[in-house]
Amino acid sequence: MKDLYIDGIWSGPSAEQPESSRTVLNPYDAGELTTVAEAGSADVDLAARAARRAFQQGAWPDTTAAERGELLRRIADLLVRDREELARIESLDTGKTVAEGRIDVDDITAVFRYYAGLAGVDAGRVIDAGNPDVVSRVVYEPVGVCALIAPWNYPLLQMSWKLAPALAAGNTMVIKPSELTPLSTIQLVALIAEAGAPAGVVNLVLGSGATVGSTMVQHPEVDLVSFTGGLETGRKVMSMAAADIKKVALELGGKNPNVVFADADFDTAVDYALAAAFFHSGQVCSAGSRLIVEDSVHDAFVAELARRADAIRLGNGLDPDTECGPLVSAEHRAKVERYISEATGYGARLVTGGTRPDDPELADGFFLRPTVFGDCTSDMPIVREEVFGPVVTVERFSDESEAVSLANDTEYGLAGAVWTSDASVAQRVANRMRHGTVWVNDYHPYVPQAEWGGFGRSGVGRELGKAGLDEYREAKHIYQNIRPQPMRWFAGA
Repeated sequence: MKDLYIDGIWSGPSAEQPESSRTVLNPYDAGELTTVAEAGSADVDLAARAARRAFQQGAWPDTTAAERGELLRRIADLLVRDREELARIESLDTGKTVAEGRIDVDDITAVFRYYAGLAGVDAGRVIDAGNPDVVSRVVYEPVGVCALIAPWNYPLLQMSWKLAPALAAGNTMVIKPSELTPLSTIQLVALIAEAGAPAGVVNLVLGSGATVGSTMVQHPEVDLVSFTGGLETGRKVMSMAAADIKKVALELGGKNPNVVFADADFDTAVDYALAAAFFHSGQVCSAGSRLIVEDSVHDAFVAELARRADAIRLGNGLDPDTECGPLVSAEHRAKVERYISEATGYGARLVTGGTRPDDPELADGFFLRPTVFGDCTSDMPIVREEVFGPVVTVERFSDESEAVSLANDTEYGLAGAVWTSDASVAQRVANRMRHGTVWVNDYHPYVPQAEWGGFGRSGVGRELGKAGLDEYREAKHIYQNIRPQPMRWFAGA
């Protein structure tokens, strides 16, 4: 098995690492998809040192911003060429529908094209130092060697959000997808190599976060760590990186409020609430898992949402009739089920779902029925903690002030939405919501040009947009005296 890509060569684990492998399962039926090699600490060391050499020597340090932009465009063209295959792999690996996989590949292509265009645009700025004999300018340089760690829910998309700006800025990197979903990242690295990235610029290691991820974060050759995943792991990453004062970017999820006022179009708001909560079986960091509905429409809204949730077609992501796939693993489903079983003890009312489907064709997969809880309050664990599954809780509010208060009553702050036909209400509420992205009469879309990230415990830093590029750059001030003369500060000198 040659699934590791280090210094431009596909290889298995190093001689210092005993042969190690992991079986990758299809969440639809728990069947074996393939077996991949797993790295050890010695392989991470080889990858990090290869990245350091590529950063300091060879062709990459002399590559211009325009040339890096061309590399990104070639990668984007290859993504278009292989769109169907990548979407199929993503569906098999994560359980999501192939239609969702196609959307992911299209979004990834747009991200690479955006950073291709941004690569050579910002060459720095000249500063007026107030002295005609001084040229003062700020320039931007790459940070260095980056450790990029992506989650299992959007393995290709989340890795690309890191890779594209890191490459555009001129960094080198060691990357690690989740051990649960490595297949599309292996394909992406092959495309990057095909596009002409020099050896050592992008290095791929596979394995668990506990072994491979922690070694990456703590490696002395690594200058920056970008991690997307859970809060507790994010805390550990930040703590480990702090020992060497590494730059850190963290996207740690959210518990996202979807606020619906009574004057919103009822049918549209229910439709989007369904998608906000159950897209990719709720395994989305920005999922609208906290529905907050105005009193006068609350009961009707919950009833209609539950009716439509019951009608969602579960199945194989490769089947065009499937609307929602399984959860990613048996372990993750068990975690979601624990939240569901405990919720009623806190007073939440199970309106629909909460169990595995009774369809025998789905019995082997990691499926869970879309679940709606009513009578929820913001102090309940199922409302406060990130469940990361097909579960939506519903709270109620009586006025605008209470709606904002509930929306902000969270330790997270990644995303949220407000639904109303009153433009003034929409702007007031959106302005007061403490979340990195706020949608008005919409849910889930993003554009590469706009920053993505959260307030509070949703993380540190931003991805996408110009700030997403700045995460991978260092600002340097160059102050040049073009007419140096003795200062004569010290009289006896």
